[in-house]
Amino acid sequence: MVNMKKLTPLFAMMLLFASCQTGDKSVNPPVAKKIPYEIVTHGHQRVDPYYWMNQRENPDVVAYLEAENAYLKSMMKDTEPLQEKLYTEIRSRIKESDESVPYPENGYEYYSRTVPGEEYSLFCRKKTGSAVEEIMLDINSMAKGYAYYGVGGGSVSPDNKILAYSVDTVSRRNYSIYFKDLSTGALLADVIPMTTGGVVWGNDNKTIFYVVRNETTLRSEKIMRHTLGTEVSDDDLVYFEEDETFSVNISKTKSGRFLIIGSGSTLTTEFRFLDANKPDGVFEVFQARERGLEYDVDHAGDFFYVRTNLNARNFRLMKAPLDRTMKENWVEVIPHREDVYLSGVSLFNDFMAVQERKDGLNQIRIMPWNGEEHTIAFEEEVYTVSIGVNREFDSSTLRFQYSSLTTPVSTFDYEINSRERLLLKQEEVLGGFNAGDYETLRDYALAADGTRIPLSIVYKKGFVKDGTRPALLYGYGSYGYTQDPHFRVRILPLLDRGFVYVIAHIRGEQFYGRGWYEDGKLLKKINTFTDFNAAAEHLIKEKYTSADKLFAKGGSAGGLLMGAVVNMRPDLYKGVIANVPFVDVVTTMLDESIPLTTSEFDEWGNPKDETYYHYMLSYSPYDNVEAKDYPAMLVTTGFHDSQVQYWEPAKWVAKLRDMKTDSNPLLFQINMDFGHGGASGRFQGIKDTALEYAFIFDLIGITE
Repeated sequence: MVNMKKLTPLFAMMLLFASCQTGDKSVNPPVAKKIPYEIVTHGHQRVDPYYWMNQRENPDVVAYLEAENAYLKSMMKDTEPLQEKLYTEIRSRIKESDESVPYPENGYEYYSRTVPGEEYSLFCRKKTGSAVEEIMLDINSMAKGYAYYGVGGGSVSPDNKILAYSVDTVSRRNYSIYFKDLSTGALLADVIPMTTGGVVWGNDNKTIFYVVRNETTLRSEKIMRHTLGTEVSDDDLVYFEEDETFSVNISKTKSGRFLIIGSGSTLTTEFRFLDANKPDGVFEVFQARERGLEYDVDHAGDFFYVRTNLNARNFRLMKAPLDRTMKENWVEVIPHREDVYLSGVSLFNDFMAVQERKDGLNQIRIMPWNGEEHTIAFEEEVYTVSIGVNREFDSSTLRFQYSSLTTPVSTFDYEINSRERLLLKQEEVLGGFNAGDYETLRDYALAADGTRIPLSIVYKKGFVKDGTRPALLYGYGSYGYTQDPHFRVRILPLLDRGFVYVIAHIRGEQFYGRGWYEDGKLLKKINTFTDFNAAAEHLIKEKYTSADKLFAKGGSAGGLLMGAVVNMRPDLYKGVIANVPFVDVVTTMLDESIPLTTSEFDEWGNPKDETYYHYMLSYSPYDNVEAKDYPAMLVTTGFHDSQVQYWEPAKWVAKLRDMKTDSNPLLFQINMDFGHGGASGRFQGIKDTALEYAFIFDLIGITE
């Protein structure tokens, strides 16, 4: 057996590449060198032996990452036929020649479509009532020669003549904006780099507004104004956000009348507005920022409509005259309710559609400006519904999407006057899929403090709760982002092999409203992790599964969740998948040069405050690795990740390798071409899913 500890990283990598051709599982994993680095905060000393891994250009860092990839390939070599089978199985469920439901906007129908064998979509439009297709962008042709190709920010000028779109070829979410003449197909000379990708048009068809990132921290900090045909270097700075805890964006009201600049942090927002017919004008503050005051703005008729948490934890809806926008002029339209979270409002000329969450379920309420309100009814016990793409302000029809863990995504048009709904399309799942073959339900785990934690569960009919079935438990639990129970074609290989799939709606989400979020953040963050472990205990106790067949999965902040729960209760899980995990919490949040750090102090806390420092240190996965047994683990990351830097999981894996006392596999995949969101193509990401499932199946003896 080769002793990897005695080899340089580069030579070790060469040996691992050789061994991966035969799948030699006797090869020891890579061993990262240790260079002690002292970090002293509030008089407390930490020594980080793997701090050196943040040197992106260091050949030793790259060699170590490549060695990890080679080791993973070697360890998973025997499963490659199974991976290929799973890839084919999942891909065969997807309709390769497909088309989105067209949405109307300004005399055109816009849609995207895919063609067999191609990774990317075609973005198209037709004049309303015409059958003649106009291909605005063929991403397959544009992406040739690129490992990653992300397109965003598509926006057509009000006169329908110019398309503004943006491209990221690195997967770091830095977009360059381009302009295309839709009548000739020619690109204009204007190219704007280092943006967030979004473009908003003034109503003069030549003025556009965009957002510029800080080159180091990637914070969205500037709103710029550009006139087509002029030098980008001459663009006007419209607004600069000086507070490093805030980021900015720009949009236009659906009515088309106002341009809106938004500036926000986790707890506070502020908006400015300008008549879109006067894009050279000066933006006016809507309501000056006050810490803890959150609001957002849209327009209809003679009023601005304001969704706000002003004296309303679950938010309420107000309206304000166009010339008197400060909060003292706001008049209540929808009151605050303790049991209903007001998550969004879509305004139309004759009505508004209100997105709400009650008892953990999304619902849509229709409120005509003149007439009786009503809520659209749905029958399933566990589902999700959301307001879809509705670009036409003067319409009596609402587009919405419905889905559940057993019902593929279904797009409806709802006529508010007749209350009739028309199914426009349901996602077609190939391979003989029948929704009736599966069952979904809601169950509850009991947290240590007595709180009931909702679980969304799906399995194939015939499932028996006898403790013999495998299970995959999924969670996130941060930023108030709720993991709703929508259809996931990629979990079908699990269900068809007897797995139960479970989503844990832990605190830190907004499943039950704002309070559910606030009870899982800052100095209550520990609830997120203990809720997830309570869910695992419940699944074992109620014999959905057993500890030797229970797997857990989470990504990004959900990867933090994975790191925390295995430190606390490694005995609950057979295996864990942690995608792009945020695991070095304290060190990252102490470094304000790292992207996203300053904007997230109100989510995690600022460790420069001693109270938060010690609290964050108590759960930070990297800082709490111990000499004990851990479950089998597969960790993934992207070298160009702009959200969670690659070195966080790299350091975590290295420390786990050095300290853990078990012989369970610990595998690390680093995609050297991608970032936080993984592959850009529609099929490339399936390979990652196939790898994850093969990892799970191999641990419990499923061979096909």
